[in-house]
Amino acid sequence: MEFLDLKTQQKRIRKPLEKRINKILDHGAYIMGPEVFELEEKLADYCGVKHAISCSSGTDALLIPLMAWGIGPGDAVFTTPFTYVATAEVISIIGATPIFVDVYESTYNIDCDKLEIEINRVIKEGKLKPKAIIPVDLFGLPARYRLIDKIAKKYNLKVIEDAAQSFGGSIRDKKVGTFGDIAATSFYPAKPLGCYGDGGAIFTNDDSLAEECKAIRIHGTKKDKYNSEMIGLNGRLDSIQAAVLLEKLSIFDEELEMRNIVNDNYRKYLNNAQYHPKEYQSAHALFSIVLGSNEKRNTLINRLQKNKIPSVVYYKLPIHLMKAFEYLGYKKKDFPVSENLSQTIVSLPMHPYLTRADIDCIFETIQTK
Repeated sequence: MEFLDLKTQQKRIRKPLEKRINKILDHGAYIMGPEVFELEEKLADYCGVKHAISCSSGTDALLIPLMAWGIGPGDAVFTTPFTYVATAEVISIIGATPIFVDVYESTYNIDCDKLEIEINRVIKEGKLKPKAIIPVDLFGLPARYRLIDKIAKKYNLKVIEDAAQSFGGSIRDKKVGTFGDIAATSFYPAKPLGCYGDGGAIFTNDDSLAEECKAIRIHGTKKDKYNSEMIGLNGRLDSIQAAVLLEKLSIFDEELEMRNIVNDNYRKYLNNAQYHPKEYQSAHALFSIVLGSNEKRNTLINRLQKNKIPSVVYYKLPIHLMKAFEYLGYKKKDFPVSENLSQTIVSLPMHPYLTRADIDCIFETIQTK
């Protein structure tokens, strides 16, 4: 059994993908070729936004908007400690300070009540200037953007939707990529829409912001590629990765529906998974369950392993307890929900090609004493 089955998917798209790759070999535009611009157009249309800006990774997709806004030393950016390190990493890279906010026990996404408390704490202390919020759509489930946007407007903060895991998700009739001032996603191979290397994209309806992001991804250049108008980076997408994404996008909605079926089948057996609020549609990047203790989790992982069923812990250490972020001065018990999740959560196989028989086998293993 595969944790993520990319082989079956590749069989479906291999012939048209090879045709696209051969075309790239013929025209020779290996970086930012016509496939990249075709992809950007289709991504924007899919999400319902004016601009989709491809880039070299999900990390750069988060970093570039922060650079475009001029956020840096002395500024505070609010996010969650229960996510992949890249979310906080980009804040530190630009010299700003990550301010962590604990998550809801139910959805694992940023707790909006605690978010406002932290914003007010930072304002009262007066050492940092609040500038932005980066909510994370964890495991594919969008965060509470209605409340987040309300808070952002109240305190004049920018919002970057970290949609690294949630491309394809939605809230009511609004798709991921349309929340906040700007959104960032990842096309890492394990994502619901992933390429065969690194890749990412930025989504926005702001024309001026889109132009700044486009310039930053190519060393800060606009009209003359040998005259940088601002500090930028090498954040371009390769044409071959765009070709992979174009073919995967052609079957993406079908795969999303298949992920929905897998999720529904899991939930017939398991009631200790991430809570999905009514009218919130997850992209089902992962299916995770929470056990009663670290000991129970380890016992289950070992049992699954003996039955050749893969599992992964996302995330075994919240960011505030990582050595790289010791300089922020956080300590154990500062974010009890995130810390408890890191000790008790485990992710089970999740992909469109997981069968009902596979899920029955997983459940039988979980139930075995």
